[in-house]
Amino acid sequence: MFMQIESLLGQLWDQYREINPQADRIHQLLTARGESIENDHVAFRTFQDPRIGVDQLAVPFLEAGYQEGGEYHFEEKKLFAKHYQHADPGLPKIFISELLLDEFPTDVRETIDKLLDQIPANLPSPLCTAGRLWEVSYADYQALSDKSEYASWMAAHGFCANHFTIFVNKLKTIDSLEQLNDLLVAEGFALNTAGGAIKGSPEVYLEQSSTVASKVDVPFQDGTHQVPGCYYEFARRYPMPSGELFEGFVTKSADKIFESTDKKLQQ
Repeated sequence: MFMQIESLLGQLWDQYREINPQADRIHQLLTARGESIENDHVAFRTFQDPRIGVDQLAVPFLEAGYQEGGEYHFEEKKLFAKHYQHADPGLPKIFISELLLDEFPTDVRETIDKLLDQIPANLPSPLCTAGRLWEVSYADYQALSDKSEYASWMAAHGFCANHFTIFVNKLKTIDSLEQLNDLLVAEGFALNTAGGAIKGSPEVYLEQSSTVASKVDVPFQDGTHQVPGCYYEFARRYPMPSGELFEGFVTKSADKIFESTDKKLQQ
């Protein structure tokens, strides 16, 4: 089973690199310093629907021995999420969120329903690597973007890793998230500054930062357009009073990390 999860994570990484041209450049930058990069977590997005919701995306990870680690609610962005973790500390945590469609007005629901109506009866397995299972017009993408950046990203990309995350604690030549951020900015990478370049603090046992997603070519029904792809996240975890490293997520921080794919942050 370990080999199967390693194979799945490898497939997800290869897909992710295609939608995030920054990933290889950042890896090259860090490996040139002698770093061996460890992944903190992989994140996925989906829509609230029993066929494709959080629980469905989690299936291959649960089959590989992952267990639920926590639930999270994002009221402003209308999201629900869970994270999963494995007893093997070498395996990354999995963070899966879903857009709560019941909380959106009729026009948004109708646009998303047009996508979901195209989902095949026999879903690909595993769902998390299936990509986009529908056709969508650029006009519908733009309409969704005005109401929910999350919805428009899902409409454009479908099922794949939204981001991978470098576990900063394991870096040997970089002592802090601030130092890593400075290095990335000096190399020309744009960071998500929504809520500050660093979200969180040692007081909540987690600091996070991320790049701004690069624009990538995506085929729509009416031609190819450039839209935000994936981003790279960086996480530093701190020990709790028990001495154990914090393994969860902080809703206030994650709320701002989500904005890394927002077109308003594009340069």
